[in-house]
Amino acid sequence: MSPLEDPADTPSSPMILDPSGGANQVRVRAHNERLVLSLVRRHGALSKAEIARRSGLSAQTVSVIMRALEKEGLLSRGEPVRGRVGQPSIPMRLNPDAVLSFGVKIGRRSADLVLMDFVGHIRMQLHQIYPYPLPQDIMSFVTSGIRELEARLSSEERRRLAGVGIAAPFELWNWAEEVGAPDGAMEAWRGFDLQAEVAARVPYLVYLQNDATSACGAELVFGVGPRYPDFVYLFIGSFLGGGIVLNSSIFVGRTGTAGALGPLPVRGRNGETRQLLDIASIFVLENLLRDRGFDPRPLWYSADNWIDFGEPLETWIQDTAKALAQAIVAAASIIDFSAAIIDGGFPDWVRERVVRATIKAASDLDLQGVVLPEIIEGAVGPQARAIGGASLPIFARYLIDQNILFKEIDHAEGH
Repeated sequence: MSPLEDPADTPSSPMILDPSGGANQVRVRAHNERLVLSLVRRHGALSKAEIARRSGLSAQTVSVIMRALEKEGLLSRGEPVRGRVGQPSIPMRLNPDAVLSFGVKIGRRSADLVLMDFVGHIRMQLHQIYPYPLPQDIMSFVTSGIRELEARLSSEERRRLAGVGIAAPFELWNWAEEVGAPDGAMEAWRGFDLQAEVAARVPYLVYLQNDATSACGAELVFGVGPRYPDFVYLFIGSFLGGGIVLNSSIFVGRTGTAGALGPLPVRGRNGETRQLLDIASIFVLENLLRDRGFDPRPLWYSADNWIDFGEPLETWIQDTAKALAQAIVAAASIIDFSAAIIDGGFPDWVRERVVRATIKAASDLDLQGVVLPEIIEGAVGPQARAIGGASLPIFARYLIDQNILFKEIDHAEGH
């Protein structure tokens, strides 16, 4: 196994070193390979000269690393780009087929299993809905689903699997009432070690992260995140969650719950104080539809294929937008975010209406002393949580943490 592929070889602190130095050669090579792969991933395609300039590594070191990564199939050559003088430069890009990863999203009403490639594209996916999640049902879906997707892969593709990343809400047992579960049913999650249980049943490394944090990470890596070094992220799923990105890195805080946003107090339609998630969550729309005589189950069949429910949907969008606007202004009064990114488990046309209504609602608030961030749509979409989950094994084994990557770029470029 290449040292690049061993998670234990991930450096504990950022460094840029040349293999000619006195540090451990294997560890340095692993780090520098990860740095090169991370730079290529971030910029799409880079020549050897561009990588040397951005990384601070010598041209000779970069040449050695690039040859090794190309030989291993992790990088592929683009078409030569001819300049005015000298030899043409050859851009190198990540080989999408080089690495595959499973991503699991566990929601309050549905679960998804995706197979993602090295550049974040979903190759295959499975979807299951349920009235509420139970451990035995989730375990059956994940293990049987992985076997089903494995069966569709060639032996060579199976060798490229990096692992399984799970994006799941924490403390699922606390949401029994909201999801309509019978008394005591969700208690099965209390003390259930999801990561360990999945790891005991599949032949891969397994990683676990909060679902909203995973969605935020997917937006940071594969969405509009690279354009904004600091942003607040709001993902509207069954329950609203979120994340905070500072200096192009997810900030999780002392307890790992920074940016949860759901418990944020906001004013409701009648001026009462409520938690943000009690207004801006899909379960609220589900209840509203049921109260108006609509069957809400189509909300969970496919996040990309909602129907327009008319007045109940518009009412929910307006209430959601007013609550989101308050949350964004509150967040901006603490940190001057450059953007507030809104995404969710719904079609693009719903997201566009939510964002447009939120911009209008924010403009109606008292903004004295507040620099309002740009309020924009996310780009990853309903599968953000599963994509974020699938990213976990890839980053652990092949890439550098975003925070370290940006520190290294700043250091190399003299910032």
